[in-house]
Amino acid sequence: MQEEIENRTVNLAISTTKLTARTLLNAYHTWKRHHNAAKDKKAMEKPVGKQTIKELLGQNQGVSSIPIQNTGIRDFEQIARKYGIDYAITKDKTVVPPKYMIFFKARDADAMTAAFAEYSNRKLKTKVKPSVLKQLEKLKTLAASIPEKIKEKLQEHGSR
Repeated sequence: MQEEIENRTVNLAISTTKLTARTLLNAYHTWKRHHNAAKDKKAMEKPVGKQTIKELLGQNQGVSSIPIQNTGIRDFEQIARKYGIDYAITKDKTVVPPKYMIFFKARDADAMTAAFAEYSNRKLKTKVKPSVLKQLEKLKTLAASIPEKIKEKLQEHGSR
């Protein structure tokens, strides 16, 4: 009787192990199919916005370039996202100071001209509009030059 119970226990352990191995193998194959499908889907999508020059050239739509100053790259990126322009920024380190070039697709030329018009307007406004901190410093010096009122507190002691 004991031997029969031991055999059944061993058979149950073996069949459970086989079932677990099959389940794990099936789960792995399902995950691998899903992973490959997601990778294929991502490969089919075109990159949008900021990208590398290799990705930009890989779209076979012709590329144009414009030089830009170092000071306004972040401002330009914000405007380019607004206009939906696909672009790549490179830095030419051979020149002192470094020179930045923006490459964009030829089909985005109209959007690019509008973006650069807005970018240049924004840069001109910052040159015309004085800094708030500078105005604050001027007002501080002006306030310091004004003589303060002399405050005297006199206590009157009345006799009763």
